[in-house]
Amino acid sequence: MQGTLRTTSNVTYNVHEIQGLNGLVVREYVSISGNVFGVAWQGRTHPDLHQVLGAYYDQYVQAVQALRAQRHGHGPLLIQQPGLVVQMGGHMGSLTGIAYLPQGVPAGMRPQEIR
Repeated sequence: MQGTLRTTSNVTYNVHEIQGLNGLVVREYVSISGNVFGVAWQGRTHPDLHQVLGAYYDQYVQAVQALRAQRHGHGPLLIQQPGLVVQMGGHMGSLTGIAYLPQGVPAGMRPQEIR
């Protein structure tokens, strides 16, 4: 992503906030050991999920395909698997999402803090 980077530090994790040229804001939640355990975004569009989810992208695609086979229509997306949680919603021009690895969330942090 091209944009400006701002980093904030916490005792157990850091947040890398990237403000893209198109108004998209992506926040990476990174453990002190350097592992990304969560990502959140907001903007007019969703980010390149292949880039954002990395090695978990294929798992995400399979979960979306399974979800689409079960339901029809549109609405918020919620994938809750033991190794990956993804939530996306909003409306045209104002989209939000989060993705995190439940096993990677540092002790003392609640997943709701990923936003």
